[in-house]
Amino acid sequence: MRKSGRLSIAIVIGIVLGMAAGLVVHHMVTVSLDEKAAAKLATVVDAVAGGIGGTFLLLLKMIIVPLVFSSLVVGMVSAGDIRKSGKLGGKTLIYYMVTTGISVLIGMVLVNLIQPGKGLALSSEKAPDIVTGQGDVLYVFKTMIPANPIEALATGKILSIIFVALFFGAVLTTIGKKGRPLVEFFDSLNAVMLKATGWIMYTAPLGVLGLTMGLFAKSGFDVVGPVVKYFSTVTAGLAIHAIIILPLMLLIFARVNPWKFGAGMMPSLLTAFSTSSSSATLPLTMECAEDNNGISNRVASFVLPLGATINMDGTALYEAVAAMTIAQAYGMQMGLGAQVTIFLTATLAAVGAAGIPSAGLVTMGIVLKAVGLPLDGIVIILAVDRLLDMMRTTVNVWGDSVGAGIIEAWEGGGSPSAAVERTTF
Repeated sequence: MRKSGRLSIAIVIGIVLGMAAGLVVHHMVTVSLDEKAAAKLATVVDAVAGGIGGTFLLLLKMIIVPLVFSSLVVGMVSAGDIRKSGKLGGKTLIYYMVTTGISVLIGMVLVNLIQPGKGLALSSEKAPDIVTGQGDVLYVFKTMIPANPIEALATGKILSIIFVALFFGAVLTTIGKKGRPLVEFFDSLNAVMLKATGWIMYTAPLGVLGLTMGLFAKSGFDVVGPVVKYFSTVTAGLAIHAIIILPLMLLIFARVNPWKFGAGMMPSLLTAFSTSSSSATLPLTMECAEDNNGISNRVASFVLPLGATINMDGTALYEAVAAMTIAQAYGMQMGLGAQVTIFLTATLAAVGAAGIPSAGLVTMGIVLKAVGLPLDGIVIILAVDRLLDMMRTTVNVWGDSVGAGIIEAWEGGGSPSAAVERTTF
């Protein structure tokens, strides 16, 4: 069994044990014990759960800034010289940014309508009454450009860090050999941070056990309803984007039958679902695109590897919904400014979301930090994260595949195979 598979099973076991232990403690505190004994038990459980889960959260916080900066720079560099990428590169980047933005918008509309976190009523000393960036939308855009990039890195101003990393990476693509040492440095730093992330994820089973136990010890079965609503919200958003939006774009812009195109990509999509890794699925994605759907090697070899690096429609949607759900659970006010910040952060952070299992859980800290939400809120989404990870990775790969089909049509590629007959209007 793959290491990622064993880790996923261990995390699920941690979640189940945490839920069981938490429910037992909740029953003892609320039903079985007298007031003094219940208070003592609650204090001990808080200390144990907070110690184990809190350590895991601190480890996640530790890697957020270097991970997002290095991964964004590497993501930009992987696109090649922005001056020489030409029509192919420009069209690809525009497609990826537009579809990611649409997916985030779908998620935010649904989470505002359904409000999955509203019934949970969590409380935290770390949670502000009003989320950062509340009212002034223009202020959100102004603060993206930092007067002092070093200070933005030191203080963890995420939107500013994202802007600086993307800008720095874009410039770095234009200076040729002189930039190689820095490119290699950031590539090495990104590799180190991904390895560090992998090490930290080895502690995830214990971390999620502690966090889940603490949540269920306090809330009991009351947490189940909001978690189910959260899962349904993300699933509905992913379904709308994957089954309606992307096929419509393929039909309108490429005049290709989306169902036949999807059938051609099915081996890749099933592999993405089972592995939760768009990077691991990439070779099969390219094979399906070229052999089954008639995508030229020129387009497939550029669009699909770039998409596996910087295009994460499903992950961006999930992060936006999760952040809004966590804010609702803490009873925080989410004005237009804060929601615009979440939209921008989830969209731009998708560029740096590595195509590895559980990357979305790690980069979730980026979105939460951008608006001042407590990282502790991640506990709400842990119970269903593994299944959502499989679903959002599938949407990520499907978005890349549709992009290849659309770019092929825009580039005037050769005739598609019989599997994807063009539709005439």
